[in-house]
Amino acid sequence: MMDQATLEAAVPTILSRLHEKYPDATYALNWSTPLDLLVATILAAQCTDERVNEVTATLFAKYPDAAAYAGAPTAELEEDVRPTGFFRNKAKMIQGACQALVDHFGGEVPRTMGEMLTLPGVARKTANVVLNCALGIPSGIIVDSHVERVALRLGLTKQTRGEKVEQDLLAVVPEHEWTFFGPAVILHGRYTCLSRKPKCAECVLNDTCEKNGVR
Repeated sequence: MMDQATLEAAVPTILSRLHEKYPDATYALNWSTPLDLLVATILAAQCTDERVNEVTATLFAKYPDAAAYAGAPTAELEEDVRPTGFFRNKAKMIQGACQALVDHFGGEVPRTMGEMLTLPGVARKTANVVLNCALGIPSGIIVDSHVERVALRLGLTKQTRGEKVEQDLLAVVPEHEWTFFGPAVILHGRYTCLSRKPKCAECVLNDTCEKNGVR
């Protein structure tokens, strides 16, 4: 990990170049409402965004609100989300979260991290996706496997997993950049800083990167 002085010098450059490369960075799941994005994020676990978007194209119309998900026959919801994999667990998580929304939040997605984390099956990544992207609230930084990999290689963290990576990033990325940083780094990890064969020669961050773990 970079020392503090190096970090302070590097982060503005990293942010500037990410803004130039991904000026309209957004999360790749389709959604219209915060509830849509919550459901889509649950479905996206161990599934491609493309497949999730195919499923939600009809799912969102069938289940327009939290009460509809909560009251649906479980077997029917399982079949509706089956193409995303792990469908029984995902249907259970969706119904649990939506029942909590109905019982405690008037059917609406709450606007704070603390409240989001009371929903069954919702951890910080899912909460940050919804709060950052659907509500524009800088609750934290979205950290998925792409962000874990890129942050480590850049030297922004020594951690490799989830919340520990996020805590390191929150300490160095300005709060007003949190909602941009996660989606931008996800795109960078998906298309340039690949897991097995990173495209270092064409990377806009090449000269600022410590290349930790790159062979």
